[in-house]
Amino acid sequence: MFSNYLKNHRFWLLSLACIAMLVAFIRPTQNQPRPIYNVTFIIDITRSMNAADYQLDGQTVSRLEYVKHSLRGLLAKLPCQSKVGLGLFTERRSTLLFEPIEVCQGFNEIDTALAQVDWRMAWAADSRIAIGLLNTLQMLEKLDTHVIFITDGQEAPPVNPRYRSDFAAVKGKAKGMIIGAGGLQAVSIPKFNNKGEPDGFYRPDDVPHRSTFGESDLNPEKIQGYNARNAPFGNDSSLGSEHLTALQESYLQALSAEAGLRYQRLTDAEALAMALQIPEFAGQKLAAVDVRWQMALAALGLVVLVYMRITRKETNN
Repeated sequence: MFSNYLKNHRFWLLSLACIAMLVAFIRPTQNQPRPIYNVTFIIDITRSMNAADYQLDGQTVSRLEYVKHSLRGLLAKLPCQSKVGLGLFTERRSTLLFEPIEVCQGFNEIDTALAQVDWRMAWAADSRIAIGLLNTLQMLEKLDTHVIFITDGQEAPPVNPRYRSDFAAVKGKAKGMIIGAGGLQAVSIPKFNNKGEPDGFYRPDDVPHRSTFGESDLNPEKIQGYNARNAPFGNDSSLGSEHLTALQESYLQALSAEAGLRYQRLTDAEALAMALQIPEFAGQKLAAVDVRWQMALAALGLVVLVYMRITRKETNN
């Protein structure tokens, strides 16, 4: 009689384990509150972003390539119902390629668009970071999205301090983050010919090393060859290091503070994912969550319980 009870006990436990596994095969879901993100990536595609100071799989890659790699990796980690938009920055404004779309349904489209981003899409050569950031915040002000502005921060030509952008009108209206791309050590900027083929690197005499827009911020007495009308910046040629590029981190940190945004340096893809998936950027929504793991765990527990029971009874006998 005891053996019949033992047999029946094992039978029922194993039956429950089989039922749990069958339920797992029908992919059960459960509505649970989940963090949902809505972000729009604006990627700097100016020429300094072609500078190669990142490592990827043992190979040196450009800032732009590393940004694309990091964002494509992040895309796979965002929970369903999150939305991603994409835009590009060059010269002094940004353009939106598409407004935020749902990441799971639109994964292939978003991933393909990121993979195809190229510096050749630029419509002008200048890089006015502050003006471009202000333009971006104004452009996306009415969209329910967090702005992620990705740049190395190099103004080209250098900005005249007299004409700094004023973020007072947009500060606090848009939430987001500036992502600083590039290394802190200055490197050469690749140069390309009219066909888009590599043509060495920029030299000191290829680029302007100071701003010649508007009025100079220097004392006229200290400007060689100063003429208020014809030469407000003087007639002395200026050479500097603007043909080289490094992450302008302190400048981007200052811009983020003026615009009411966060700042994060792009060091690796994992750090980027952690920086963007923060409670401040998340909204809570009920989402269908896969709970197959619960059924699988229950089945495993029942099977283990079967053999634990048998072992105990045999030991007692």
